Amino acid sequence: MSETHSAGRRRLLPVLNGSHGGRSAMTCTYRCADACSHPAPNTSDNEYFGDMAEKAMSRRGLLRTGALAAFVVGTGSATALATAPAAAARPVAAVRPPGDNDLRIDPPELGRPIGFLPVGDNTVDAVVVPNGYDWSVVMAWGDPVEEGAPDFDFDNQTVEAQLKQFGYNADFVAVLPLDRNLDRALLCVNHEYTNENLMFHGWSSPAEASVEQLRIAMAAHGFAVVEIERVGDTGEWKPAKRRKNNRRIHTGTDFVVVGPAAGSDLLKTSADPSGTKVLGTLNNCAGGVTPWGTVLSGEENFHQYFGATAAVTDPLTRERYARYGIRTTIGTSRGWERAEQRFDVAAEPNEPNRHGWIVEIDPYDPTSTPRKLTALGRFKHEGATIAIADDGRAVAYMGDDERYDYVYKFVSSNTYRQGTDKRSRQHNLTLLDEGDLYVARFTGNSPEFPDSPPDDGLFDGTGEWLPLIVNGESKVDGMSVEEVLVFTRLAADKVGPTKMDRPEDVEPNPVTGTVYIALTNNTRRTPGEVDEANPRPENKFGHVIALDEDGSDAAATTFTWSIVIVCGNPDDPETYYDGFDKSQVSQISCPDNVAFDPSGRLWISTDGMPGPSGVNDGMYVMPVEGEDKGHLRRFLSVPTGAECCGPAITPDGRTALMAVQHPGEVDGATTENRFSTFPYGDQPRPAVVTVWRKTPDGVRPYIGD
Repeated sequence: MSETHSAGRRRLLPVLNGSHGGRSAMTCTYRCADACSHPAPNTSDNEYFGDMAEKAMSRRGLLRTGALAAFVVGTGSATALATAPAAAARPVAAVRPPGDNDLRIDPPELGRPIGFLPVGDNTVDAVVVPNGYDWSVVMAWGDPVEEGAPDFDFDNQTVEAQLKQFGYNADFVAVLPLDRNLDRALLCVNHEYTNENLMFHGWSSPAEASVEQLRIAMAAHGFAVVEIERVGDTGEWKPAKRRKNNRRIHTGTDFVVVGPAAGSDLLKTSADPSGTKVLGTLNNCAGGVTPWGTVLSGEENFHQYFGATAAVTDPLTRERYARYGIRTTIGTSRGWERAEQRFDVAAEPNEPNRHGWIVEIDPYDPTSTPRKLTALGRFKHEGATIAIADDGRAVAYMGDDERYDYVYKFVSSNTYRQGTDKRSRQHNLTLLDEGDLYVARFTGNSPEFPDSPPDDGLFDGTGEWLPLIVNGESKVDGMSVEEVLVFTRLAADKVGPTKMDRPEDVEPNPVTGTVYIALTNNTRRTPGEVDEANPRPENKFGHVIALDEDGSDAAATTFTWSIVIVCGNPDDPETYYDGFDKSQVSQISCPDNVAFDPSGRLWISTDGMPGPSGVNDGMYVMPVEGEDKGHLRRFLSVPTGAECCGPAITPDGRTALMAVQHPGEVDGATTENRFSTFPYGDQPRPAVVTVWRKTPDGVRPYIGD
């Protein structure tokens, strides 16, 4: 199915249901409880750039007649509209196994060109890779993880089995080395959410489900660590026979709360009057790998797991719940309060406050207790990724994945210690417990936009990190440190950051230091709300921003930024692909997660390629330097109804891994009415896939070449 991108590409057709973007309504129901169908929780009056009342009417007219198209039309050549050059930056430290030395790998050079022919538009119910490549399943839902786990039996599922088996709908994917040659590694993945319609025969609703079914779904959430090994001398990976480090983390796993909000009255419940312990982690989406060898996992759409057996009437509690999309009226979308009372906000009003954090997991120590990091703030975290500042402090970049929400940064108080000895690692394990928290304000360089195209021919500008917590003190009027951290969205509203188009993955390039922000979409943005950082109304296709910290220092409080991809069909004059000839690029929409290979090339996975044309989601790669800069190509596509998650490139740059999430999740799908049979020809099962180049034995070529 590999093919070049034809000159006569199809235009992406309009999205049928604007509230869902390109996703099926079923995905929206189970992923986020139809968050996009409800009013945005952010009702703050933060200004959009130039969004003054006297300009609103003129803007609406100009944007509807194509100001954005006027800006990008004619930008087909690689020289037209080139973005500002990125400043050199401090590389991100590489992960090494505890107690081991540097990996024996030979990283490729920056600006390395791409050699494969891109995968074309398709609707195939399979993973489609370029000619010369192959793929296989590493782990699928239900596969045994921990010792004693039974083989998967779709028709005879039990809670006890699922607690030890691979969970449902992996999202974040990471590979951490176990030896210097990278022949053995740890596969680390999140299990974001479940779709009971595709898990159980005859499913009708949470209210009619058995408690056993509810508990199976609860057990299928969370996180998994699996030992994997290379197949021969190829780029393929498979589960290892030994399971020493294997682990399932789920809704019943003990977590410890650390950081300034630990012990707060806002986190205390009847089950934990100390406010320092939590059972489980919910709706874990993306994440990141720290230089000290731990994994960060973001709790995202946690709001949907809480129901109410009685209406919430306290005004302050209602305000706080509303900002996070938590129900305040009787009802639920998951029914988990039928299984455990802690999910009933009428009985435990503080339980929702114990979710929505970044959690840190040590995959090298299966006996360790995962930690919820309150210093990084509480919101709908897509994930958190780490850079090391010039002075050695750890910097975490984060996106709040909701329409009109914000981009955040955390800077640790203490500094990172290089080395893999036990003492250094124990120190580094505390780095994210204490530090400063900021939220981003983006300013455009063209004050007349959108009344006229940008003066400099670029969607770019400057920005600043607005302080929320600095040196242990709240910088938000009327809010204590604990309140800022537990109700971070409300705190950020007060300081005036920029409302973004669903900021998802925010990740620094480990080679260049430039930070890339995936903005998935926002179909509700009106013409009067556009700004240079979010320049399209009804933005159903999304865009990608590149951000460079001033002085190339990750701890800086100011930055420059530019839009490098305006997604959508390349034939559309409103699209832009880092200045490259658009007749040669693959169409991409709804960028979700990003990753980088050792040569610094940008990899993007998509969530919801829009339109009834049925173009499947996929994984893309784009060089950010050299002659091939901006030449975005589709590396693979995923099966019917699926989302491409991850992605991950192994540290040696020779294998790509990604998660095929929710295959067959099409409106009307059930276990009897299947739209996908991925991966084994029967019931659809979410899975993690490895992709490699087929070469003679003993040759390990770089992925993407």
